[in-house]
Parts: sequence; structure tokens; C-alpha cells
Amino acid sequence: MDVAAVILAGGESRRMGRDKAWITLDGVPLLPLAVAKVRALGVEEIMISGRAGEDYSALRCPVLFDLAPGFGPLGGIERALHQCASPLLLVLAVDMPRMSVGYLQNLVSHCDPRTGVVPRLHHQLEPLAAIYPKRCHALAAAAIRHSCWAARDFAKAAQRERAVRTLPVAPAEEQNFLNWNGPADVAAAG
Repeated sequence: MDVAAVILAGGESRRMGRDKAWITLDGVPLLPLAVAKVRALGVEEIMISGRAGEDYSALRCPVLFDLAPGFGPLGGIERALHQCASPLLLVLAVDMPRMSVGYLQNLVSHCDPRTGVVPRLHHQLEPLAAIYPKRCHALAAAAIRHSCWAARDFAKAAQRERAVRTLPVAPAEEQNFLNWNGPADVAAAG
């Protein structure tokens, strides 16, 4: 399956007090950890949704910047869908450090060239560890134009258009979605 990937590097988080991309897990910053996982899948077209002023050169990936600041994760998704040459785009937020390569492989296995997959955990879509077909670019661009920047709303729109299917997250897979939003999350993982 021809899949591109975008790593949503996050940036400065008010709750975290610093840039999530450079917080470490077992001595490895989260951004290089996410890039390594996507490379382990065999994805060759990897992009980073980054921030101006950060040096991402060691990761050897193109860096994308939002059209304008303030779009949140949807800004990176929109730019990556616009830029990618592959028919599918794997979106992975950097602040899910327990996401496994095996789970990402499972996501890929549930796609076809025109239809992606969004995990569903406890009746909520998980749009930041999902695969979207390139045809979702128009949905992302329209959402931004209309100031609807919630990634979950974008995923729901993709579902309504039958551009993605949902995949229930089994209880044993829930640890993949543990999210580091604040210092307490990092401390609990240590």
C-alpha cells in the first residue's frame, strides 16, 4: 500500500510548558521516536508538520508549515494532504509515545487506495493516529476556510463522505492512545 506520513510535531504546549516534540521517552525525544516508527512501517514519504524557528534537519524529512498560525493539528493535516504524492496519508501526533508500529500496521491493513481508517476509542474518533486518502484535502481546506479547526470534526466529515471507515480500538490496544498533554502524563509514564 502506498502510504505517506505526517508527524504532527505539536509545538509549544501551554499545559506542558514546553514543546512536546522534544520531551524524551527512555532518552529519545518524541519526534525522532515517531519518525522511527513510521520508517519501520516502510513509509518513505515522511513529512513533519513543524514550527518556524525549530531545527528538524537531523530527521531528514521535509518540514511543512501551516498556511497561517492557529489551525492546530488540522493545519498540518491540510498541508500534508496537499503535499503528499501517495494516495493515503498516515497522520501521527507526536504526543502519543506509546503508539506501536504493530498498531500502525493494523491501520494500514484496513485501508484501500481510496479509503482510509480512523480509530474509534470509547465512541470517540481518534483523528491524530489515522489514515486519510488524499481526496480528503478538499475537506480539510474547507474546514479551515470556515474556521472549523477541530481534527475530530474533520474526521467526522471524512466519515460522512465515506473517505474513511472506523476501526474500534480493542481494550488491549488502548495504551497506544495514551496522550501526553501535561507534565503529570509524562510523570505517570516514567
